[in-house]
Amino acid sequence: MSLVKSLGKFAFMFVLIVAAAFIAVAQKPDKNNPSQDPNDKPRNVKPELKEAYKKWVNNDVAYIITKEERKAFMALVTDEERENFIENFWRRRDPNPDTEENEYREEYYERIAYANEHFASGIPGWKTDRGRTYIAWGKPDSIESHPSGGSYDRPSYEGGGSTTTYPFEIWFYRHLDNVGDGVEIEFVDPTGTGEYRIARNADEKDALKMVPGAGLTTNEELGLSNKADRITGLNTGANSYQREQDSPFRRLEQIVALQNPPQVKFSDLQSSLTDSPVIDNNPLAFDLRVDFFRQSDDRVITAFTIQTTNKELKFEEVGGLETARMNIFGRITAVSGKRSGIFEDSVVTNATASELAEMQDRKSVYQKAMALSPGTYKVDVVVRDVGTGNKGIVNMGFTVPRYDDKKLSTSSLILTSKLRSTNERDIGQMFVIGNAKVIPNLSGVYKQGQEVGLYLQVYNAGIDQTTLRPAVDVDYILMKGGKEILRQSEDWAGLSDSGQRLTLARLLPTTAMPLGDYELKVEIKDRVSGQVIENKGKFEITK
Repeated sequence: MSLVKSLGKFAFMFVLIVAAAFIAVAQKPDKNNPSQDPNDKPRNVKPELKEAYKKWVNNDVAYIITKEERKAFMALVTDEERENFIENFWRRRDPNPDTEENEYREEYYERIAYANEHFASGIPGWKTDRGRTYIAWGKPDSIESHPSGGSYDRPSYEGGGSTTTYPFEIWFYRHLDNVGDGVEIEFVDPTGTGEYRIARNADEKDALKMVPGAGLTTNEELGLSNKADRITGLNTGANSYQREQDSPFRRLEQIVALQNPPQVKFSDLQSSLTDSPVIDNNPLAFDLRVDFFRQSDDRVITAFTIQTTNKELKFEEVGGLETARMNIFGRITAVSGKRSGIFEDSVVTNATASELAEMQDRKSVYQKAMALSPGTYKVDVVVRDVGTGNKGIVNMGFTVPRYDDKKLSTSSLILTSKLRSTNERDIGQMFVIGNAKVIPNLSGVYKQGQEVGLYLQVYNAGIDQTTLRPAVDVDYILMKGGKEILRQSEDWAGLSDSGQRLTLARLLPTTAMPLGDYELKVEIKDRVSGQVIENKGKFEITK
């Protein structure tokens, strides 16, 4: 019995010890002596993204969202924060924030729909190489398509000779930001399934590349190289003329650039106009001019011209050329506070090492023309020299005139640094007004011997029904020191009119003119209505 009692007593003590242990575990940990048991550590469990947000960041905007934006989005906690992020994401890319529609977002989703409809090949179209390029960079300027492949005569820069190819396409873009100018992208379908893949070299479309003795290049036919050299990149004999853009490194560089999301242009410059102004220790000086040309009764072409001296810019060697670049952002606001438009662009100036000193004495000029309604506006422009980071800001108010269709009137009088007739290369370029290339001289300073160009449009001039010529008298008057030193009359010979618009374009030689300040007046008198108007501009002649 004593043994039984001893065992019972031992069992009772064991139960008490185990119970005490459980009580000790259940107690709150001592803050001064934290537990080292990992099971006691608090778990940081982040709620999983809802499927709609996963689809937005991983599917919808996968090709255009930047790494910084993706990181910021994934760090958000609440759905409200995510909705605000998505709204701001599209707003940053909206070309015209004052309209109800977001044109960029609408076009972007149209691109996705187009890619899914036209580029699908066992996988959704948006996942293909063509789909990614189309969605991120938009419709190419031209497409060379070979949907069946077949016989192909290589151009000289691909080695010459004839071969047979897989189906392939070449997309051409005139310009892609951060990719380059004259961008050619080749897509090849080596499987015949419709899945075109971006090509890393011109030989990927060659269906006879691995067939001995077939589809030879010119050098291979002459025995100057063989097909194995294509793999090593040594097939550059005396008769090879490979373009720089076809070199392996350039192709890879271009492919990498195409994978990056398109840059949101100059958002940092836009913030310079909205954030609290910061004084720049070395501000970039530039001139701003606004000119007006009648388009219709309620629309006026308003040209914003920006000019800076190249001495203000930093030149750096890029590809063997001394290069300076300035980024420009402008915002036009109506007197009501409604934004009427924005413009943003880059101006690049190149020079060889021997031309650098002369180029620094010249000026860089940029112009943006926009159609505005008559009224009072303000334009805010910020320009940054990319090389130094120096910025300049100019705020200017202006009034877009209302042109009366029965009243004699003129456009702005422009004194130009260059004035000539346009040609085919000028189509779609800056400084084109009607049939003339007109580059304003904002400083009004000309070197002796440099021609002073004058450009002016006249509206609502009467027409002589007998001669069918404008019934107006135009005199050009040159003043110096308040005195008239030269007067010439317009004979209208060789001039043509467009409706009720007449164009005055003159070049004034300065070789025999003394140095100093001048004023050029244009007096216009309508012989039918008797209306008289005058327009004038000032300039200086220096050595």
